[in-house]
Amino acid sequence: MKVLVIGSGGREHALCWAIANSPLVTELFAAPGNGGIASVATLIDLKPEDIAGLVTWACDNAIDFCVPGPEAPLVAGLVDAMEAAGIACFGPSAAAAQLEGSKTFMKEVADAAGVPTAGWARFTDAQAARAHVTDQGAPIVVKADGLAAGKGVTVAMSVEEAHAAIDDALVGNVFGEAGASVVIEEFMEGEEVSFHVLVDGETVLPLATAQDHKRVGDGDTGPNTGGMGCYSPTPIVTDAVEESILETIIRPSVAEMARRGCTFRGVLFAGLMMTPSGAKLLEFNVRFGDPECQVMMARLMSDLLPALMATRSGELHHTSLRWWPKAALSVVMATEGYPASYPKDTPMSGLEAADAMEDVTVFHAGTRRDGDQWLSTGGRVLGVTALGETIEDAQTRAYEAVDRIDWPQGFCRRDIGWRAVGR
Repeated sequence: MKVLVIGSGGREHALCWAIANSPLVTELFAAPGNGGIASVATLIDLKPEDIAGLVTWACDNAIDFCVPGPEAPLVAGLVDAMEAAGIACFGPSAAAAQLEGSKTFMKEVADAAGVPTAGWARFTDAQAARAHVTDQGAPIVVKADGLAAGKGVTVAMSVEEAHAAIDDALVGNVFGEAGASVVIEEFMEGEEVSFHVLVDGETVLPLATAQDHKRVGDGDTGPNTGGMGCYSPTPIVTDAVEESILETIIRPSVAEMARRGCTFRGVLFAGLMMTPSGAKLLEFNVRFGDPECQVMMARLMSDLLPALMATRSGELHHTSLRWWPKAALSVVMATEGYPASYPKDTPMSGLEAADAMEDVTVFHAGTRRDGDQWLSTGGRVLGVTALGETIEDAQTRAYEAVDRIDWPQGFCRRDIGWRAVGR
């Protein structure tokens, strides 16, 4: 089979790394990929948002199966376009991808399905939104309704901070069309968990549990990011908790999507808050999380590709996945300045030495090669991922690998996995 993976981050490197090991694959391509992905796939110079270009290239090159990574092309209708052109494609239709593309749509689905989630209200008028916040008090959460590249959520600890977030979206137009309306939610106390399932429209197949670290600084301090590290499994999700999540959140939402005529197929990623009264839905994403995908792929024993194909074709009830009993932990190395502005093309070395360690894989999220030199191309640049008998073992090994990398302009958190190790 000829397979095309779309995207350029650590998630896509992990997907390519897993798919490349499938005996079904004869050729693997990535558009546009990155420096690390080039070791397992042929890079194609096409951006994920160039849907017409990707469809044309896939047809011209007789691609058998397409695996999109990021959310924006899914929301824009990439799967619909590929399928219309006769290219089998993993992921939701544009209609189903609105679960991530619109916070309002997601909350309406959750409410209709009886899913436990935060109380909420939607606003397009800044004055009305500010009045609502003043009435509700803080802490409170302000979200741009549409896709804002992970930057549209403010957990406001004061009324003034919430007012500023509202003004950014509705007055300052900071998020463009994505911020033309905002969803304001009650603040929920607890621990966040990432819960992924494959869904073929009806059958739900849970994947390994994971817990990531969103804040940029040690001790979960500083601004939110796309993720500074992750581990799997998470001890907080026991077998009983997992079954409760499936029964109260996942299956009702999948059934409600089918009832609305926008059947969901693909990977459904539920961001959950583990509250004293049980799991509550924070948000749905319609693609693998990053860095969650990196730790999940490190633990996956089974061939990923047949599971993705079964998801697309409605045959997931025939599928099962096996996972290594080991734990996995990934430390994200980022460029100094992230998540604000940061320099590009900063040199780094020692990546091969880190990657050569037993049970360690260095996933690339923002790199390129210039001759023999590795250069950074983004904010989050590497996901140093290790397996261990326990999360503490994986943590030790991951940081040993991090310390083999020489990157003066890079930084990482030194406490990834602290909650699980503390338990």
